[in-house]
Amino acid sequence: MLARAVTYALVGLDARRVEVEAHLPRGLPSFAIVGLADKACQEAKHRVRASVSSALLEWPREHRVTVNLAPAALRKEGSGFDLSIALAILAASRQVPPERLAEHAAVGELALDGRVRPVTGTLAVAEGARRAGLARVLCAAESAPEAGLAGVDAVPVRHLAEAVAYLRGETEIETVGPDAALEAGFPVGELPDLADVRGQERGRRALEIAAAGAHNLLLAGPPGTGKTMLARRLPGILPPLTRQEMLEVTRIHSVAGILAPERPLVEHPPFRAPHHSASTAAVVGGGPNPRPGEASLAHRGVLFLDELPEFARPVLESLRQPLEDGAVAVARVGGRALFPARFQLVATMNLCPCGARGDPAAECACSAQKLSAYREKLSRALLDRFDLVVAMPRPGAEELAGPPSEGSAPVRVRVVAARERLREQPPRRTPAASQLLDRAVERLPLSGRGRTRVARVARSIAALDGAETVEAEHVAEALAYRSPTELRAA
Repeated sequence: MLARAVTYALVGLDARRVEVEAHLPRGLPSFAIVGLADKACQEAKHRVRASVSSALLEWPREHRVTVNLAPAALRKEGSGFDLSIALAILAASRQVPPERLAEHAAVGELALDGRVRPVTGTLAVAEGARRAGLARVLCAAESAPEAGLAGVDAVPVRHLAEAVAYLRGETEIETVGPDAALEAGFPVGELPDLADVRGQERGRRALEIAAAGAHNLLLAGPPGTGKTMLARRLPGILPPLTRQEMLEVTRIHSVAGILAPERPLVEHPPFRAPHHSASTAAVVGGGPNPRPGEASLAHRGVLFLDELPEFARPVLESLRQPLEDGAVAVARVGGRALFPARFQLVATMNLCPCGARGDPAAECACSAQKLSAYREKLSRALLDRFDLVVAMPRPGAEELAGPPSEGSAPVRVRVVAARERLREQPPRRTPAASQLLDRAVERLPLSGRGRTRVARVARSIAALDGAETVEAEHVAEALAYRSPTELRAA
């Protein structure tokens, strides 16, 4: 007796079709899983057998149970194969109609009592099923809204017995489609508001420009000047994600296992802030079995690095490639995984190791050697990838005691309008603006990449101002944010 079930294995973010073949010849009772399955997948033998018993179904005791996960050359990882293995065995023993099972893909982990548990990467699995022409996916009830986003009908099952009854036609289960998944409503917490920031008008202006053009931003200054506070308010002024971008980000978060069950769709640009002790693999992705890192989790959003020089230099240098290409390629002996990583880099730093430099109320005790070593942690190649560099002085007493500043809501309206202008009809440079940019290349230490980035920032400034052309004053403001004096003491 032979039967098949369809599921999918994840290679990076890609779903690869896996046929779960169950063969039940008569012989000495045994249970074997073949097809390059890892330890978690091999342990499915115990979970599946206990689940079948808990569902009051018959285990083929007088047969040699062999399950093959094809293709055998593709490594299978995790517990998401449990449900498909159990259903393939039940179909081979004719307890489930094989032709009915063939119309579905299945993904989910089984508990010993037969409950179906959610697994990571359900959205990617459902997308793979849709591309293969399968209209329905059997999955855990908690994962059904996520699977429905892929454009399939997700069949939510809470127990193996419920899945069997559904396939037998003994019960009907209301499916979750893409419309139902979107209408379910996804709670969103409140974002920090710009009104909390007192003073720092130059920093606020740079943050608005960065949001309008998705520019990389570096905030430098003494401790307590509001650098981190300002940076954490960037998500509140960013435009919402498009539907396609939502699915891209949700797929990554699902594979990484950080998608909240009560919020199966990521609707807003992500904001990721790894600790400075994070490893290279944690930040850009990798590991023995490649997984997305913080750079990919920040895809279509913000990667925030607080205290930039405290990060290990190899970690920072590894960000140069995704900043240019918008993707991270992880190569291993067993294959290659590609993770999207089109993020906006925002970072903060002190002006010296002790933090007193640039603060008129404190005296810097750092030697020239310490100051040089501190700055050498950041390569010129990395600094060149920041579009805006802003020195933030300590605000005065009058600023701190003054009225609240403009909130995030009106700023966000301007940012959204600027993004629309940049997308539909980007402002073009006037001859005077081009001449100023050319003179800057000759007189300032401005690389070819730097020139391009200054031009992009000037275009964003013009779009924010509602101008139809990029004028010389727009280029001048953009150049002010590229000056190396920004990293010196005020």
